[in-house]
Amino acid sequence: MSDAFPYLHVSPKGWRLAMGLRPLEESRWLEVDGHRDEQLAQKDQLLRDHRDVVVATRLEGDDASAELLEHVTGFLRGYHPDIPILIDPLDHPIIAASRLAQADLCVMVRDDTWRLQAACVCFPSRWRLVSKIGTTLDEIHSPIPMYGEELSKPTNSFFDRLQPERSFWRLNWTVLDSPELHQPISARQSPKVDFTKWFFRVERQTLRQLPRTKAIVFTIHNYVESLAALIAVNEEFARNLLLALDTAPDPMNEYKGWAGLGDQLRQVLAGAAKDVTSG
Repeated sequence: MSDAFPYLHVSPKGWRLAMGLRPLEESRWLEVDGHRDEQLAQKDQLLRDHRDVVVATRLEGDDASAELLEHVTGFLRGYHPDIPILIDPLDHPIIAASRLAQADLCVMVRDDTWRLQAACVCFPSRWRLVSKIGTTLDEIHSPIPMYGEELSKPTNSFFDRLQPERSFWRLNWTVLDSPELHQPISARQSPKVDFTKWFFRVERQTLRQLPRTKAIVFTIHNYVESLAALIAVNEEFARNLLLALDTAPDPMNEYKGWAGLGDQLRQVLAGAAKDVTSG
């Protein structure tokens, strides 16, 4: 495993659409790594030049956003006291909180059902925030094949049961044809590019309920690395990834833009095995 890439796990059991939740320690809520300065600088640039793309708020999310900012600043003071906390009083609290964290921040508020009422998402993975604000969990995830049949009920149930005392995290991975963190373009096509142009992207997502407003905060911290580089140093990862690509249903492969990627990976692994044998 690459020392610089902390989340390389792909299930050895093949593709499965699942929540995959794990208990979250308070001290691990927001991760801080060596990319913090460059990622926060990119956030600042996006907030300056493309604010309408990366920020969306409704009045229903204002109180929860203010409470979220309190928790972000409290977390940094408690677990990362060396990080300066600078807040522009003119910023909406969801923006102020996002300027302090590498992760993107989304606030879900319960009304008739859970709805996305505030978010600052600078690093989307092929989706547009403006199309999601005010929508329900089911509407947010409606483009995902099989979500309605397999994950809608457990996801809504989980949100209804979540308590401030227990938070959770999960991983969501994909393979894309670009290393850029800011990818709001929704079109997904299998690129006709060399295998070395593919990138493995992992979202470390957390879910926690705020104690005062009872809103749920969803955070997304992205990690991206060259797929070829990761495969070169981890044979098990390569095998598990190939199994996942082979067992993913056709609608999922089409949705993700993975058509043909499994064949490319198979050729790469066969060539590596041949090199080892001949050597």
